[in-house]
Amino acid sequence: MSKALRDPSTQLTFIKQENSIHLLVGLLTGSDARCRLLALQCLHELSHSPHTSVSLTCLPASSYLLTYLSGQSTRFTELCLYTLGNLCPDGDAVTEKLLAQGIIPALANCMESQRHNLAVVEAAAFTLSQLLQTRTAAQNIIPTVLASRLPSLLLSVLTPEPEFGPAPAIECAWCLHYLTSSTKDNRELLTGGALQQCSSLLGTLGGAVTAGKRDEGLELLLCPLLRCVGNLLCCCPVEELSSQVGGASFMVTLCAIIHTYLHTRPSLAREAAWVLNNATAHCSQICSALLSLNLVPALINLLLFSEGINVMILRTLANVAHKNKESSVQLVEHGLLAALCTTLKMADQEMVTLSLEVLFLLVDGSSKIAKEFVRQGGLALLEVIQFNSEREMRERASYLLHQHFVSYDQ
Repeated sequence: MSKALRDPSTQLTFIKQENSIHLLVGLLTGSDARCRLLALQCLHELSHSPHTSVSLTCLPASSYLLTYLSGQSTRFTELCLYTLGNLCPDGDAVTEKLLAQGIIPALANCMESQRHNLAVVEAAAFTLSQLLQTRTAAQNIIPTVLASRLPSLLLSVLTPEPEFGPAPAIECAWCLHYLTSSTKDNRELLTGGALQQCSSLLGTLGGAVTAGKRDEGLELLLCPLLRCVGNLLCCCPVEELSSQVGGASFMVTLCAIIHTYLHTRPSLAREAAWVLNNATAHCSQICSALLSLNLVPALINLLLFSEGINVMILRTLANVAHKNKESSVQLVEHGLLAALCTTLKMADQEMVTLSLEVLFLLVDGSSKIAKEFVRQGGLALLEVIQFNSEREMRERASYLLHQHFVSYDQ
């Protein structure tokens, strides 16, 4: 029957039969262990049906599935978890029922008691991730999760130790991503060591990337980790940030990820560039580290790359320029003005607008930098932009010409 129920049309036929689900629930709660497992397999097939009406018929079994999360075989516990996880996206009524039945403490107990059973940990994290993606998660689920033991249990799986394997860590990292991106205040997670743990693992993975390791599991783990770190950075007190993320090595790791995946996985490179932007926007110490570690020239070269990466890199350089005039001088010495002369010609309006903003940061209060920009032929570019159809670009270009380049205008 479980094999037959893999067919969506058979699923519809099955649920129309009188007492069909009650039969499965009866077998699930019976005394025969093999019948229980086979009945659970049938419910599992129904739970990930493309027809919501089919999967919802599994709800009468949910309380038993939660009860069975302790004391069963690994395979049985896994199937219970995946069946519950498949039910989560099926509507508010489903999640409300599962919450009322105690799914959050049940998952916490399961992860804690089975913490050395990687298959069960992965399945539990999958179910939690499904819960955290539901429509009302921010209001009804995430506060309960944060108040439980689940965050610390999720973090405990984020370890560079090879015996934990990538799959459980990937699922747990996505759970943490959903938690960090759904709340404005991540202080509870910060207090629990989330930023430090995620940054530590990110550093380990960055070292593996630099050493030439390129397996799919590593790449799948990098994405949610980067998102977690990027979200947590904004909530971390500035004075603690450097110690939380591991200091200068954190910048080296991010740049290594960007350059490694620039052509093969540009979306991953963009995630790393986004984290770099968040870090420099938040902490002047990190901006200084980019300059002192001589990471800026390689970043400037990325301004010609698309896929949204150049926008993030230019924002990062804007953050560095914003900190102080000395930083602006160093950016110019590394060739940023020449790069801006190229980006100001781009068809991408966001890049042009951002380039004008960076140019303002560089020349404001520095006639020497303004003179160098003119020497490199930048004045003609600003004059052309004055006739652009985009109002903001026209206004920025006109302001720069009249306030900072009027003496050079021929």
